[in-house]
Amino acid sequence: MNTPVPGACGPRLPVLRIGDILLVTLHGDLHDEAAGRLQQDIGEAIAASSVGGVVIDISGVEIVDSFLGRVFSEVAAHAKLLAAQTVVAGMRPAVAITLVELGLTLPGLHTALDTDEALRLLAPASTPLLHQNPVRQESP
Repeated sequence: MNTPVPGACGPRLPVLRIGDILLVTLHGDLHDEAAGRLQQDIGEAIAASSVGGVVIDISGVEIVDSFLGRVFSEVAAHAKLLAAQTVVAGMRPAVAITLVELGLTLPGLHTALDTDEALRLLAPASTPLLHQNPVRQESP
């Protein structure tokens, strides 16, 4: 009979700090236990480092189920309570279609095509994310 060994659910995913931003890169399938641990690790990293933003790069993820979608939403909600914005970067078209078909709206999450764009969105982490063109003043 196989029994789970405490702490033996695979390696932890690295949560990297880049200035005022945390970066997490996901590859392959993320099982429920690892997703839950990731959620906890990100929350602890935000609280410990007082960052203004979190980027979750899912370009290496082929499948997102409803549980993982909810984990992303909960990470964003927890981050917001800790004064940080969350951006999911690199979502594949098939993943976006799946999330829509599952009816997941992912409130509180911002999206970016890639990690570079996500980092640019969060660069001035002290300002809110705006997806509008800057206002230009006309000279008289």
